[in-house]
Amino acid sequence: MLFSSIPFLYYFLPAVLILYFLAPWKLKNAVLLLSSLIFYGWGEPKLLFLMMFTIGLFHLCGLAIDRVGERKWKKIWLAISVVISISLLGLFKYADFFIGNFNALTGLSLPLLHLALPVGISFYTFQCLSYTIDVYRGRVPAQKDPISFGAYVALFPQLIAGPIVRYVDIARELESRQTTWEDLSYGLRRFLVGLGKKVILADNLALLIKLFRESSEPSVLFYWMYAVAFLLNIYFDFSGYSDMAIGMGRLFGFHFIENFNYPYLSKSVTEFWRRWHMSLGSWFRDYVYIPLGGNRVSRGRWVFNILVVWMLTGAWHGAAWNFVLWGALFAVLLLLEKWVPMQKLPNIFRHGYVLLVVTLSFVLFNADSMAQAGSDFAALFGLDGLPMVTAETLYYLKSYAPLLAAACFGATPWPKLAAETAAKGRFGAVLDLIFQVLLLLVCTAYLVDGSFSPFLYFRF
Repeated sequence: MLFSSIPFLYYFLPAVLILYFLAPWKLKNAVLLLSSLIFYGWGEPKLLFLMMFTIGLFHLCGLAIDRVGERKWKKIWLAISVVISISLLGLFKYADFFIGNFNALTGLSLPLLHLALPVGISFYTFQCLSYTIDVYRGRVPAQKDPISFGAYVALFPQLIAGPIVRYVDIARELESRQTTWEDLSYGLRRFLVGLGKKVILADNLALLIKLFRESSEPSVLFYWMYAVAFLLNIYFDFSGYSDMAIGMGRLFGFHFIENFNYPYLSKSVTEFWRRWHMSLGSWFRDYVYIPLGGNRVSRGRWVFNILVVWMLTGAWHGAAWNFVLWGALFAVLLLLEKWVPMQKLPNIFRHGYVLLVVTLSFVLFNADSMAQAGSDFAALFGLDGLPMVTAETLYYLKSYAPLLAAACFGATPWPKLAAETAAKGRFGAVLDLIFQVLLLLVCTAYLVDGSFSPFLYFRF
């Protein structure tokens, strides 16, 4: 089930909210767990067994780590949770990748498994791992109630595409929380803003990308239009989901962490990754980079740690070499920034450098294969024999220029600042309500027309 769909907006979410607020406190987590399992099993009921197994496994391991006295046994139970969860992730997500590469290297023809990738498995696996690791470290006691723990793992607002919510951050709210009128107002507004990002901006940018791929008259300019369109598309698609997740979490009394902070304003790649998919970056920092020794090791080991973390970050996004190279590319750029005094350059050059390398990196990220990535890069730099511009390119540039301009403007803090300024005025509350109603109506019109697409990060 998609957040950006009529059944979710007008049937599922209202029904869950009504049941949740009518239920006594002792049943609220049960309502969330049940509704989350229905949400997850809506399209693939057979995958519910994996979700239930994951919940049971980590609940058991968390209790065992918390209760056994000897540190040796705590490590054993932690290892069980890590090995089984990583094995399941590897089986469903990476098995065919490894088999295919093994066949290519050895000349064998081992059959591929063709297992369906459970939606959101990368996200909820990392959430569960952070739980058992934090219980082992003594940062948080194990959750004794299986219903509350299940609600944490399967919580539908952020189950599919994050942000990656750690148990330690919402442990208290699982036990005691309330939703104020201020929470309801903020949550609905944040949800609708995210819905607008997805339906009005991201999905229309996706249409331009589709037209580019189907074009019979490609040009160098059209390739650059595609690169910029995808740069904006992936931002509004993913940050829109995060906004909706954070907004819905607030409706139920949860305070999820922010996942984006205007990353395209960054003046270095280091800053970019402090602003982009922040929950994933902090996860790898706390559970991989620092345990490896971080930067408190020899220079050679520190370089190794950076490479490991970023190649894992790339592989987390998908089982293909372009994702691995995408992560390695950022590792190299981050290392270079440690040694090159970027701060001495004018801000406009630093900002332009970040936009260029991130745009090119997403071309690699979105390629279906390494061959296509090579072809895309050749075309971008006029090495593929394409004309600089065609009549078709000019037509689509003229047609989509307003959308691209609006998306560029929307990727800055200016719309938010304008809204906050308007809200302080005499009729701020009325204008805010009108804006939300109009936004919902426009999004509904797009959805009724059928012009929506799945979230990009569903495939990760």
